[in-house]
This record gives sequence, structure tokens and C-alpha cells, in this order.
Amino acid sequence: MSSQPDKYTPRTILITGAAGFIASHLTNRLIRNYPNYKIVALDKLDYCSSLKNLIPARSSSNFKFVKGDIASADLVNHLLVAEGIDTIMHFAAQTHVDNSFGNSFEFTNNNIYGTHVLLEACKVTRQINRFIHVSTDEVYGETDVYADVGNPEASQLLPTNPYSATKAGAEMLVMAYRQSYGLPTITTRGNNVYGPNQFPEKLIPKFILLAMKGEPLPIHGDGSNVRSYLYCEDVAEAFEVILHQGAVGHVYNIGTKRERRVIDVAEDVCKLFHQDASSVIKFVENRPFNDKRYFLDDQKLKKLGWEERTTWEDGLKMTMEWYTKNPDWWGDVTGALLPHPRMSMVGLAYDDMYFIEYPGSVGHAIPNEGSGLKFLIYGRTGWIGGLLGNLCRDGKIEFEYGRGRLEDRKTILDDIKRVKPTHVFNAAGVTGRPNVDWCESHKVETIRTNVVGTLTLADVCKDQGLLVVNFATGCIFEYDSEHKEGSGIGFKEEDKPNFMGSYYSKTKAMVEELLREYENVCTLRVRMPISSDLSNPRNFITKISRYNKVVNIPNSMTVLDELLPISIEMAKRNCRGIWNFTNPGVISHNEILEMYRDYIDPQFKWANFNLEEQAKVIVAQRSNNELDASKLKKEFPDLLSIKDSIIKYVFEPNKKT
Repeated sequence: MSSQPDKYTPRTILITGAAGFIASHLTNRLIRNYPNYKIVALDKLDYCSSLKNLIPARSSSNFKFVKGDIASADLVNHLLVAEGIDTIMHFAAQTHVDNSFGNSFEFTNNNIYGTHVLLEACKVTRQINRFIHVSTDEVYGETDVYADVGNPEASQLLPTNPYSATKAGAEMLVMAYRQSYGLPTITTRGNNVYGPNQFPEKLIPKFILLAMKGEPLPIHGDGSNVRSYLYCEDVAEAFEVILHQGAVGHVYNIGTKRERRVIDVAEDVCKLFHQDASSVIKFVENRPFNDKRYFLDDQKLKKLGWEERTTWEDGLKMTMEWYTKNPDWWGDVTGALLPHPRMSMVGLAYDDMYFIEYPGSVGHAIPNEGSGLKFLIYGRTGWIGGLLGNLCRDGKIEFEYGRGRLEDRKTILDDIKRVKPTHVFNAAGVTGRPNVDWCESHKVETIRTNVVGTLTLADVCKDQGLLVVNFATGCIFEYDSEHKEGSGIGFKEEDKPNFMGSYYSKTKAMVEELLREYENVCTLRVRMPISSDLSNPRNFITKISRYNKVVNIPNSMTVLDELLPISIEMAKRNCRGIWNFTNPGVISHNEILEMYRDYIDPQFKWANFNLEEQAKVIVAQRSNNELDASKLKKEFPDLLSIKDSIIKYVFEPNKKT
């Protein structure tokens, strides 16, 4: 480990997550201050990033943007070599604590696996002179309320939530690659940052936008939690200093001694908008664990010459002025302004511009081994799309994930020309984030993907002579006088949809009817999908086991462990038309939870409520029905009933009692 700060001058810097909040401010700053540096910005354009954040850098000849994911090893390796990268500043991460409680696996994938991919690429290419890893003050865990000295860089890491745990895990990888392979790493741990361009799931922009709307400001708990806030340009300057003067092998806290309670922040925002804090502030349920305080010792960074320049009053005022001038910067952010937002409740960014996209491998092709099959799969980041890829790997079926947007005909054609598939699988679609209620306030996005995108894909594939296996939904029916609950009479493939209680179902019913005109499409109606992965929040069993109350009603359901392999076999058999893609029979919610108790947790308890009570806590109605699976059963006689399939594929493998 170096004992003295290094004087370092980079040539070509790769900035990951560059279209995000902090990284975009740094990117624009480096472009502005160092015209001799070449900056390559890498970002997958997730929901909290936007190319608009990089507008100041766009016209610069020393700037290049690449849309891509740090989890793609082929892309990362290609970039390091092709662009001659000698410096990496790694910002890309999932960072919102609330989201990590609801979707922790995505945090593991982004924050740990993504970092690992970058480190391995650095090890392989052997050309990186600096790897600056951006971490967080939250890895230290909670600071004692009465402590007057902040956590120094040598403090033990004691993370208390899934987000900070993944950041601590990433730090361990960085440290290990430093020790094992001599990578020239530097780690930073920073306090909260605020300022223009920040996605409004974070506290300060959320309060500002709510105040602009005249709506209440929600505070978790009693508002006594203490945080330290730094203005974004001060933080960008800190990274500029660390880049040039930071010592290899060291950790630097980026902090401030100025602390504020959450309620103080809310009151200061109220003052800016001349609002009565006592009537505007609303106290809401706290999150599962909310650290009382993070406090850093920032002396080490100050010795390099950095200091905080922007006062809280000036920074907050500048931030408020920016949001009042740019109220629509992020589009519809209704979901982000909720007291307890989840990332998946917010629409993905749909930027209409990008600079360049490198041809790195997006799928994970397997040697064909003479099968003659090659699948093009859409929906890489979705649950079913990911499982399909795993099945192809296990079955030695060659495949690649599509890169194009389904509503863009040209990009689909480009995918087909590149991949030359024998079959196309469409597992892409908007199902709601985290549920179908999201679609009620995001109708354009829902139509764009579920209707326009699906039809465009079917039409392009028809012209190319390709079969499309399209994963649809059976949530377009509800029990009626001819298909009564408990009667055993299910809806058949030729029946017309009768459920329009949600906008999601409307779009799915619409596109299914239109797809009847395409003879090259095999439509598979999936319902309430279930898998053996009981930790997956998308798993229907996982969902209802976490609800406080559930309705008890029999439904047709799809056990993915049994049925997804069948979808591949259906492609091989050239199956077409509409298929009810569920296990035969129905099963009630209570029956599932009883098995959960018997197989998994003998202490498990739940409560029921009726449909009228459920309607009070949801926005859109939910579909309940039985689908007739006799057509599928005839084609695949060994198909298990829903109860037997759940026992075999879910509860027996996970049995704990």
C-alpha cells in the first residue's frame, strides 16, 4: 500500500453509471476541466439515470457514451481493450435503501456481481492504472447518537440493510483483487449527496417535488434520524481530487460535519416554499431498519486539499430552483414520490437519444453440439427470460438475448440478421412494477410494450418465416355464470376474454386477439407463475406468504419448473395458436399456504380477507379464474396437476420440516 498520495494523470477514463446523479456531475466536470482526457461513459440507462444528465458533455470530442451493462463481461472486456482504458471510476450501482428491502437480489446482481465483472476484466487486460470504487458511508453501519468523532476509514464494516451489505461485499472484492492481483484500487465512502438532476426517490428532490405539488411531505418514523448532506458539485470536486492525488490502496471518506435530522430537512424545504411545516409534514411507517445516524471522519480527504464549499442554505436553494425550472425532467415519477417507493414501481427511462452502442455479446451462447436450434430471446432482465436462458445453457441450446426494442422494427431486424435464429421467444412485457396497479398510471408505457412491441415482433418474424413463442397471460378472464368458481369448467383457448378490470389485462386481451391473425405465433397463457425459488419476490408463493392478508379463492396457476421446459419442446414441435399454459386444475391460496406451513415453516400463520376488503387496498381489480388445460395435457400427457406439480417442484425440494 502506498504511504504517500500519488500524483496521477489519466489518459482514458471509463466512468460506469455515468448517466446517474453523482457520476454525471463528475463526468461533466472532467469534460469541462480536462479536454485532453478521453471520457468513456457506460450506463445501462436504468430508471434513475438519463442521457439528459450528460447534455453538457455531448458536444465534446473527447466524450463517448456506451449504453450497456457492467454485468456483461464481453462488453466490459471489449471496452477496456478497444478504448485503451487506463482508469475506471466505478459508480454504477443500485443505491436506494427502500428498494433493497423489496428486491435485494437486484442489488446483489448490480452491486456485487457487476463489480466482480469489472475487477476480473482489469485482472485479465492488465492495463488499468487506477480503479476507483465508489462505496457509501452506510457500510459502517449506525453511528452512536452521542459520538462526537466520525467513523475513520479503518472502522469495521457493519452494514445493516441489503443495500449497504452489497456495497460492503463489493468492497471486499475490491480489497481481495488489490491483495491477490495487485490492482491499483482506491475506495471512497460518501455521505448523502443532493442537487440538480437527482432522481426523486431520494429525500430532498422528493420533498421539493411534493412541495411544488402542494402535497404532504412523508417522513419515516419520527424524523429524528440524522444524515449529513453534501452538494453534488462539492462531491464531484472530491472525486476529481481523489483521481489525481489519492493514494493507491487507500480508502477516503467524503463527508461533512454538518448534520441534519430528516424533519429539519422537511422544515427547511417548507420554508423555501413558504408552507406551514406543521400542516404539511406527515409521519409514516418506518422502514424495516433505519439507521439513526451516519457520521464520517473526513480529515484524510481534507489533507489532499479538498473542502466543502457550498453551504446547506445555498445548496438547497439552488436545488429547489433547478427542480422548479425542470419539473418534468424525469417524466412521470408518481411511484417515486410514495412514502415507501420501490424501484420497480417506477418506469424505466425511455430516452430518445444515445451516442453509440458497442457490439458486445448480450446473450450467453452455448456451442450448438449439432442440435440445429438457435433461439433469440427477448426479456433478458425479466424472470421468465432469465429462466429460459438458464434452460438453454443446461440443454446446450445455442441462444442470444435480443438487444432491440420490440416497438422498433429496425432493431428487431438487426437482431435477426445478427443472431440468425431458428425460433424467437418473447418473454418481454410490462406486468407492473411491482404489480399491475403500476399500469393504471403508466398506460402509454404499457401499450408501447405489451401491444405495439408484441405486434411488431410478430410481424417482423412473419416476414422472416420465424415462429414466435409468445408468453402471454391468462389474467384476461374472470369467473362468470358459465364458468363458476368450483364448477371445474374452465375457459378454453377459443373463449373471448371477459375480464377488463385492469389496464394491464386490457392490453393483453387486445394483443391476444390481434395475434390470432398471425399464424407464426404460439401464444402461451401464463397465470400466477410459481417456481422452486422461494426467495424470488416474483414467485406467487413468495408473494402471498409475505402478505398480511390474502383472499382465499381457487385459481389456475403455472409451475415454471415444469412448464418452461415444455415451452422449448413446443418450439421444437412447431406448435402454434393459443394455449392455456397452466397446470391442470385449480388450487386456492389457503391450500398453498397450508402446504407452505407444513413443508417450510410450522410457525407460519396468515389471515384472510374477502374481495371487497381487498379492493380497498388495490388500485386495479384482480383476475380470478380457471383455465381449461386439456389441450396442453393432450399434447403432453405427463403434465402434473397444479397441486401435484407444486409439491414435486416447489415444496419437496425446499422441505424443512
